Amino acid sequence: MRETKLWINGAWRESTETYELKAPYDGNLIAKVAKGSAEDVKVAIAGAEQAFHSFKKWTAYNRAEMLYKVVTIMREQKEDLARILASEAGKPLKTARAEIDRTIATYQFSAEEAKQYRGETIPMDAAPGVTDRIGWTKKEAIGVISAITPFNFPFNLVAHKLGPAFAVGNTVVLKPATQTPLSALAMAEIFKEAGLPDGVLQIITGSGSELSDSLITHPDVKKVTFTGSVPVGLKIKEKVGLRKITLELGSNSALIVEPSVPIEKIVKRCAEGAFSFSGQVCISLQRIYVNQEIYEDFAKLFIEETKKLKVGDPLNEETDVSSMIHPGEVDRIVKWIEEAKSQGAEVATGGDFTDRSLSPTVLTNVMADMNVVCEEVFAPIVSLIPYDTLEEAIGLVNDSQFGLNAAIYTNVLTDAMKAADQIEAGAVIINDIPTFRVDHMPYGGVKMSGYGREGVKFAVDEMTETKFITMKTVF
Repeated sequence: MRETKLWINGAWRESTETYELKAPYDGNLIAKVAKGSAEDVKVAIAGAEQAFHSFKKWTAYNRAEMLYKVVTIMREQKEDLARILASEAGKPLKTARAEIDRTIATYQFSAEEAKQYRGETIPMDAAPGVTDRIGWTKKEAIGVISAITPFNFPFNLVAHKLGPAFAVGNTVVLKPATQTPLSALAMAEIFKEAGLPDGVLQIITGSGSELSDSLITHPDVKKVTFTGSVPVGLKIKEKVGLRKITLELGSNSALIVEPSVPIEKIVKRCAEGAFSFSGQVCISLQRIYVNQEIYEDFAKLFIEETKKLKVGDPLNEETDVSSMIHPGEVDRIVKWIEEAKSQGAEVATGGDFTDRSLSPTVLTNVMADMNVVCEEVFAPIVSLIPYDTLEEAIGLVNDSQFGLNAAIYTNVLTDAMKAADQIEAGAVIINDIPTFRVDHMPYGGVKMSGYGREGVKFAVDEMTETKFITMKTVF
């Protein structure tokens, strides 16, 4: 058991309060974590603002080299980092290792992007009466960014805030999730070793509800980037004023399965999308709409595949699904299942639970207004729903307050393009699950799923300001 401190101005800072961090799987005490205060946030933002004025002058080459060093160090420490993740988040080791690989890729993309962001020339004489004048734009770093991150990808979602910010010369005050501070604190040491200047990265651990206002309303904060729940995101949106903001919020991702697809080749992939990390993924596969012609066959194969998944200790190499992040989440989702059953839903497999885990669960005979369908379950639950026509399926996918990722399996090109055009989502994935994401693609949603885009290049665009410059060439 360790005791942590805050990371402020390149050094560890004591806090007056701590909280207990317990492992999601067994409840064992992992650490006593420093609980930051509003005053700590002020000190961190002041330090980040001061560091910005020198860090923004770094060359693109030097920023890229620093990020490449982070990549090198992370590769050397990959197994240790994966075990930190498995311990504090309850993520199975093989899934944790995959996240570390993705995190390394995100920082590598960020290093490459440091050398790529650029402005453009503007043809000034395209306007009537304008001659002897040239114009161009340049991208400039904006300053201090407040980043608030969730528990489910505590290395990679932090990387999506830090990597693009540092690539262009911004500084960051990071507030990691209460349950997963150790991942962020490990990165503080890695960035220090890689040569990041003191003050460029500040890490304040503690309660989001207590620290949020200080993080998002300080006048020196130029952008807020938040990944988390819809209610919290809406409150942040109300308070940020004219600051830039990126919100990555909820989802209940849907998949359409058309009869032209060999279902035996996709059921394993669908199970991965539904149950990876106990469904605690923003784009976890929650709704599967299957054409009536193949519904029975698909359901049988999918249920068989679900039953193969091994539930257990995240540090066991064989574990596919482990605990949920908190016992309260188990209580919530068990109530949702019972509500659905009372309204006619059937549990085709799973539904077993302990105080810390829920077995992979497949529901059938569900209705669109059940919580397990229309809300974000964030749990190892998926609903199988038959449909008759593709138009009906697209309508069912769109009948949602969310719109992050959606997907379709089909071998008919025109149907794929129809789905791509008509589905209301930030991304439409063709012939794969909606849980698909790589870290350089644009990522973000519509409707209640959020505002703005991540993905390194696209995050850089939102972490810079465009300055226009024009010069008259003849007096």
